[in-house]
Amino acid sequence: MTNPARAMDSSADLVARACRGDIRAFETLYREHVGRVYGLCLRMTGQPEMAEDLAQDTFVNAWRSLPGYEGRSSLSTWLHRIAVNAVLAQRRRPQGRNEVSLTDETGESMDFAMEPGMDEATPIDLERAIAALPPGARDIVVLHGIYGYSHEEAAGMLGLAVGTCKAQLHRARHLMRARMKPEATS
Repeated sequence: MTNPARAMDSSADLVARACRGDIRAFETLYREHVGRVYGLCLRMTGQPEMAEDLAQDTFVNAWRSLPGYEGRSSLSTWLHRIAVNAVLAQRRRPQGRNEVSLTDETGESMDFAMEPGMDEATPIDLERAIAALPPGARDIVVLHGIYGYSHEEAAGMLGLAVGTCKAQLHRARHLMRARMKPEATS
């Protein structure tokens, strides 16, 4: 059985060694975190090839920025922030620009399993519904609904007002419900 304190020491040791330029330590950190970073990028973009590129960009940027990592947040949170920034930077490029503007403000939870008529939804159905969302709405669903960041944390990562994040979450829930509603039979 792995001791959690020892695992944290190991991770902290890897980060310290990587900060000193130890490429093998950084490779170990990469292997530990690349799956989650790729998953975040994939959910935010809905495009596997782009997600791969953005995950790689995330780790290139992390390697460059590692000496400035202060350890105030976990390494995975720090990497998520870099990944979100990479996705947003990609969207700001002319071919990737696609904005969503919403005005409704709510703080409803992301409990899709409890929605009427959605008890047959599978994880694949949810992933497809998330992938079909407009980018702004998809971002808040991924960060808040899947990764569990608070509205304040997600707003900070996305550079938005908290109310805008809540509005995008409300809109995303509405769009997902409509997409996942069982077809009426004739």
